[in-house]
Amino acid sequence: MDLLTPTSIRALLDRHGIAPKKSLGQNFLADPNTARRIATLAALSPGDAVLEIGPGLGSLTLALLERGAEVRAVELDQRLALALADVLGPDTEVDVRVADALHAPLDQLLARDDGRGWTCVSNLPYNVAVPVVIRLLEEAPDVERVVVLVQREVGERLAAGPGDAQYGAVSVKVAYYSEASLLGVVPPTVFMPRPKVDSVLVGLVRRAAPPVDVPEVAALFGLVRSGFGQRRKMLRRSLQPVLGARTEAVLDAAGIAPTARAETLGLEQWAAVARSAAVAA
Repeated sequence: MDLLTPTSIRALLDRHGIAPKKSLGQNFLADPNTARRIATLAALSPGDAVLEIGPGLGSLTLALLERGAEVRAVELDQRLALALADVLGPDTEVDVRVADALHAPLDQLLARDDGRGWTCVSNLPYNVAVPVVIRLLEEAPDVERVVVLVQREVGERLAAGPGDAQYGAVSVKVAYYSEASLLGVVPPTVFMPRPKVDSVLVGLVRRAAPPVDVPEVAALFGLVRSGFGQRRKMLRRSLQPVLGARTEAVLDAAGIAPTARAETLGLEQWAAVARSAAVAA
């Protein structure tokens, strides 16, 4: 099949009477070279199981099929699911599910008879990119790799480390579950309609095991959220909602200066605070 271009996308939208919904972050990839680039960077082999979230009209879906992937596409918008079926034709083996990737049971969306792992390759709608990625990391261990196209600021946040401008609570959580890297910048000109910002490709490889030991994962991320919730404040202030009067003692025991700020701590340092807090509880 020919990959989608601005002309073919415009024709599809007209034929199906579809106007892109800004509320759903619908910016359709309209450049075959970019679609093939994403599929290539995903390093897929023929027969690999691929989860595509938000396939839209199928721009990336077709490039994944060119690589020989077995695609399961999850689309929230029923209108687009019908248009996607039109693009793929009656003989397609793509498994299209009309569902909300933020809320649908993942055990059903990812059920397979052969037990193989999944790679998620998606042009994610900007408005749900972070929660979708975090949900996959937290709740879908069968998803072993993720390659997603997201808004540049969001992608930089996912892959950021201590001291980076976009480093935050999400960055720490991503680092706990995976190794993340930026794979390249994608300009607004390859989308219809054009967004106002650049996008980036982000790659995540799930870790076989977390790189740090903590007594309770939820407690670790509770501390991280509190620390970054008031990121301009020193930790002795920003962690008080969680640690109360113990804050400075917990930080001292963890080897962290109470005057430090959240954005200077890496995952290992956050884990040290979590371990110290558990002992002092």
